Amino acid sequence: MGFFSLSRNKLGAGNNEKSVPQLLIRDLKFEKKSLAKLMFSPDQENHPSKAPVKYGELIVLGYNGSLPNGDRGRRKSRFALFKRPKANGVKPSTVHIACTPQAAKAISNKDQHSISYTLSRAQTVVVEYTHDSNTDMFQIGRSTESPIDFVVTDTVPGSQSNSDTQSVQSTISRFACRIICERNPPFTARIYAAGFDSSKNIFLGEKAAKWKTSDGQMDGLTTNGVLVMHPRNGFTEDSKPGVWREISVCGNVFSLRETRSAQQRGKMVENETNQLQDGSLIDLCGATLLWRTAEGLSRTPTVKHLEALRQEINAARPQCPVGFNTLAFPSMKRKDVVDEKQPWVYLNCGHVHGYHNWGNKEERDGKDRECPMCRSVGPYVPLWLGCEAGFYVDAGPPTHAFSPCGHVCSEKTTAYWSQIPLPHGTHTFHAACPFCAHQLAGEQGYIRLIFQGPLD
Repeated sequence: MGFFSLSRNKLGAGNNEKSVPQLLIRDLKFEKKSLAKLMFSPDQENHPSKAPVKYGELIVLGYNGSLPNGDRGRRKSRFALFKRPKANGVKPSTVHIACTPQAAKAISNKDQHSISYTLSRAQTVVVEYTHDSNTDMFQIGRSTESPIDFVVTDTVPGSQSNSDTQSVQSTISRFACRIICERNPPFTARIYAAGFDSSKNIFLGEKAAKWKTSDGQMDGLTTNGVLVMHPRNGFTEDSKPGVWREISVCGNVFSLRETRSAQQRGKMVENETNQLQDGSLIDLCGATLLWRTAEGLSRTPTVKHLEALRQEINAARPQCPVGFNTLAFPSMKRKDVVDEKQPWVYLNCGHVHGYHNWGNKEERDGKDRECPMCRSVGPYVPLWLGCEAGFYVDAGPPTHAFSPCGHVCSEKTTAYWSQIPLPHGTHTFHAACPFCAHQLAGEQGYIRLIFQGPLD
């Protein structure tokens, strides 16, 4: 039997041989009842009454479930914020105006938190902070010093090892930002630029953007800034991108500066706040974090759910139209290793194959290949399941793949992330795959997958 008779696409007149069915993953009969049992958050797997209160989780974009060499200590791809045994939050108290540098140093040397605003060589304003028994504070930054709860380094698209990121000169601040969570319901979380160092101080030098507010208080911006975007309609199937804003040291909201580190601040946005919501994105100029609330995570598919979907796809025994061999997504533990049964896809059309050399003509540059099913020419890449459940906006089957990386997830998840402009460098934005941070390509940034069913 001729190969091209396998496709429903008529590649020539008079081809009346029996065709083998092609199928979309949505045609598979997923066992909804069995999957429904898996649709609960990790919190619900334990005894809720005994579990500590979870405020939410921060997930670093560009990693598919863990860092390339594994999560270690405070350096990981996902960080959960739990209610602390004892409150460690702080709030502003005494303001010392017109201090000499010597006086400012004496104040900041006290065993309490403070923020110093250097106005000139002769004048510094120091704001003392006092203990707040109603809040918990969590700090994020590049530093590995003890005040940092979550250590974040620059995300390199598609990096396979931690060494890939270490060669890059970091633009992330050592003490980038802090998140303050209310210890009582509804456990509101708010974000502020800059974090306190080992001496419990934040210093804004002469060159940092800073100013007096209308009520006589001080405020300022960090060098590369902390940007936040709250999605419209929450983090759901109906989510739409919001507007990127900059957050100040005191938690006020501003429009973006002309460039990331410009001296002139943007305009204050009075009707918006620094309160995080499910799906808020936090950009630290080198890494972008997704905030998921505990309530939002309870509606999100779990790793068990994604594993069940993987097994359902493999149980349908999709085949390669060229080699007739059965294709299978590798286990999530082997999510970075190309397997011999790995599905590959032609990105221009979405036809799924096993790896083969058909259409790999020497005159091409090696990346573009001709699809045997429809003759379209384009990139030919392996498919990888998206394993970071926190990036999914729904629990739909993995029917679509991001282009050009080949990470597979639900249709609505690909549609959502393909329309989110993520900060890149100091003044540009582009959509990227949340699982590897590769910039999206093509008309939509993603494709629908077309599998071929088994011959029997």
